[in-house]
Amino acid sequence: MSGQARSRRLTGRRVLITGGGTGIGAAAARRFHEEGARLALLGLEPESLAETAGRIAAHAVAVDLRDPAAGAAAVEEAVAALGGLDGLVCNAGVGPSRPFAQTTLEDWRAAIDGNATATFLTCRAALPHLQRNEQATIVNVGSAVAIQPLKGRAAYAASKAAIHAFTKVLAMELAPKIRCNVVSPGAVDTDLSRRVMTTPEARGLVASRYALQRLGEAPEVAEAILFLTSFESSFVTGATLSVDGGRIYY
Repeated sequence: MSGQARSRRLTGRRVLITGGGTGIGAAAARRFHEEGARLALLGLEPESLAETAGRIAAHAVAVDLRDPAAGAAAVEEAVAALGGLDGLVCNAGVGPSRPFAQTTLEDWRAAIDGNATATFLTCRAALPHLQRNEQATIVNVGSAVAIQPLKGRAAYAASKAAIHAFTKVLAMELAPKIRCNVVSPGAVDTDLSRRVMTTPEARGLVASRYALQRLGEAPEVAEAILFLTSFESSFVTGATLSVDGGRIYY
């Protein structure tokens, strides 16, 4: 299928993306814009959020999604700006890395709140708006570490595994009107991952675990999110789409 024939797959769809200022979220926002979506972006970092939104004429709201009241208000503002909501992408999250013996209760809560709780709260706030449509979608971003954990990632793996399980329950409860799926990336070359993999040697070690022998790129994950948000995946719900360079089986 030619690029021209596939273009504008999201024309008319109103989509909210969290963590939309950087990394995977920003890549998804740019890709969705190319495909005709109207977008609202939520994120914690005002400057990067405003920069991404400004390039694609998206509505931006800087917010801490761990705060139930602030997050709900941000969702309401975004939906009002879009005039409704057809799709939600919960991408915002944190990526702590620390051995279990050194993991404090504060570390644990930060991971659970920054990943699982923020996703839960955002989905809850968006649900009444999504329920007004017959073909709405939710795509939550999980992690390959939730499926095949690694040492030093106890809190992170648990928080992302919660997102995987939570999304499957949503898929059962919200069908047939709302399709809910998970995109499960491996290590992706973003600012967030560089805070964990701080040297070329560390990145090379991680890449060696992948069949494709490299880290992923944010636009590659964005394509998977686009597929699950578009009508091309109209018979897909409750699924986990791994975008991990073969890490799970390699």
